Amino acid sequence: MPKGYWIAHVDVRDPERYKDYVATAKPAFEKFGARFLARGGAWEGLEGTGRGRNVVIEFPSLQAARDCYNSPEYQAAKAIRTTVADADMILVEGAE
Repeated sequence: MPKGYWIAHVDVRDPERYKDYVATAKPAFEKFGARFLARGGAWEGLEGTGRGRNVVIEFPSLQAARDCYNSPEYQAAKAIRTTVADADMILVEGAE
């Protein structure tokens, strides 16, 4: 079964409150087997418009990635994130 991925491009408006989002989201990520592959490190724009922070999270499956996003645990974190950051997020199925 192919893995699932969240790919997020984020502009953080309030770094101190963003820490609350990260802490609140942690239980959802642990529950659904998330593994961070990229998390806000250095990046270089090649085409299109970029954002200040880029995140790639691997999950055991696309369904696990979807379930994590829709979980009550993550939705509580999202409620914080949307007040302190602007983001573009997608779910992607990995190649087998």
